[in-house]
Amino acid sequence: MGFNCGIVGLPNVGKSTLFNALTQTAAAQAANYPFCTIEPNVGRVAVPDPRLEAIARVAKSARIVPTSLEFVDIAGLVRGASRGEGLGNQFLANIREVDAIIHVLRCFEDPDVTHVEGGVDPIRDAETVETELMLADLDSLEKRVVGLAKRARGGDREAAAQLALIEPILSALRAGRPARTAVPKGEEAAARRLQLLTTKPVLYVCNVEEAAAATGNAHSARVLARAAAEGAGAVVVSAAIEAEIAQMPEADRREFLASLGLADSGLDRVIRAGYALLGLITFFTAGPKETRAWTVPQGTRAPQAAGVIHGDFERGFIAAETIAYEDYIACGGEQGAKEAGRMRVEGKEYVVRDGDVMLFRFNV
Repeated sequence: MGFNCGIVGLPNVGKSTLFNALTQTAAAQAANYPFCTIEPNVGRVAVPDPRLEAIARVAKSARIVPTSLEFVDIAGLVRGASRGEGLGNQFLANIREVDAIIHVLRCFEDPDVTHVEGGVDPIRDAETVETELMLADLDSLEKRVVGLAKRARGGDREAAAQLALIEPILSALRAGRPARTAVPKGEEAAARRLQLLTTKPVLYVCNVEEAAAATGNAHSARVLARAAAEGAGAVVVSAAIEAEIAQMPEADRREFLASLGLADSGLDRVIRAGYALLGLITFFTAGPKETRAWTVPQGTRAPQAAGVIHGDFERGFIAAETIAYEDYIACGGEQGAKEAGRMRVEGKEYVVRDGDVMLFRFNV
């Protein structure tokens, strides 16, 4: 099961620098001119989780396998993208394929790095991108609604249900509000099938200068306030620092971060925030061979979690031996948890919790 976040924004805001640091590769060309990223670059990155190492120590595992997220570096958008300006059509097609949007905003001043709008204003930039996405969604729905209305008048119940879902979203878009603000309660899954750009969850990444990496600056403060008002996420990073850290040996990173007043890297915060943005949780399997983290959406039941490991596990699911992470560590592992009565045998209706250490019983 794969989950991905599309890194978007105007040209020259630091998208590719951030992507390169995230994936610790130079796969995306970072250069000071618009559209240096022509094809979306894709990289998978491990989700940092200190619980993995703690479980592995207790289980005496030979190796550790973290869970991961996919990041897609998408070409920069410009005003008029919804009409095909710049690389607009390509941008919009690429962004339709991702699960969530990481919107990089330039929050640093640098006369040597050009800005397509002529000056630094992250709120204006955020509105430019969102407006283009809303216009694309509006165009898409207005084309669909004509045919649906005709079918609904002819007694087509499915078309009538689609219209009931689409009409409040259309009204919101016409009023300048993103589609996510008008999805009827309980219709989230149906709305996702419309493949609208502005129903996707958003994380703002404020790319600040090196001196502001720990504290942020006036530009990033405005973005944080906007995110809070929208119910969106926001993270402050310095892409330049993250690119430098990515090239360092692991042993040197912690000391370097501490010298900057940072407890962890901006990239770790972006990855964790992206994970949370998608509504994901982690469960673990552990044994002498390996300790592994697995990703499932919140609300996943035990058989479907088993299916993430192997389809046969879901088809032949019998039960799941389950230990909460805290109990696994406190009791010294599986045997100790059993003896302390902290291991539970859960059935098909069990909803997996973040941190569960699980062993699936199945028969095929």
